Amino acid sequence: MRIIRLAAIAFAAILSVAASPPPANWLARTAVTQSGSHVLGNPGAKVKLTEYISYTCPHCAHFQIEAEAPLRLVYVMPGKLSVEVRHLVRDPVDLTVAMLANCGDPNRFFRNHNLFMQRQEAWIKPLYNATPAQQQRWTSGDLRTRLRAIASDFRLYAIMAQLGYTRADADRCLADKAMADRLAAQTADAGKLGISGTPNFMLDGILLSGTHDWATLYPQLQARF
Repeated sequence: MRIIRLAAIAFAAILSVAASPPPANWLARTAVTQSGSHVLGNPGAKVKLTEYISYTCPHCAHFQIEAEAPLRLVYVMPGKLSVEVRHLVRDPVDLTVAMLANCGDPNRFFRNHNLFMQRQEAWIKPLYNATPAQQQRWTSGDLRTRLRAIASDFRLYAIMAQLGYTRADADRCLADKAMADRLAAQTADAGKLGISGTPNFMLDGILLSGTHDWATLYPQLQARF
């Protein structure tokens, strides 16, 4: 009888484990705030990291490359940390990339964001060797025409194609004035907080003065756990 009881207990334990819900995949959870910024991870996370970034900022690209894996795997995936990306638009090229990164389904944002940052060194080259005619194209005409010229000259359409967007998809997003207004508002809000450069960070709503890279952010982040 004792053996039967032990078997019954073991069987009940197996059923209990099988009935337990699978752990949440927080890396697949993206939310959009009222200001249009994107938040990755557990909305109830113990610690909330806010990043202020610009796509033409080389330090932002370096941070993304260095911090992407540890942030996602060590902190976001287990639900301990959420990461919010806010835009501080510095120039027309930055605006163009931000419009494309925000294109379409919000769940695609962080994939788009990461690829543009990872490949910044390659696509940004025309910014440093543009002809006067190209620079004229980037600053003349209506906003949609200027952004399309930038997307073409910087070969951003090719990156969008790798992300699964057609040229028509990209052009629709580049013509989205409401999105451009949201990005301008995020930039203005950053200015109100005294943020004038990128990258900059907040932890739980507190601006981290003098913190502009992973080496400086990491110990402050780790101290929260």
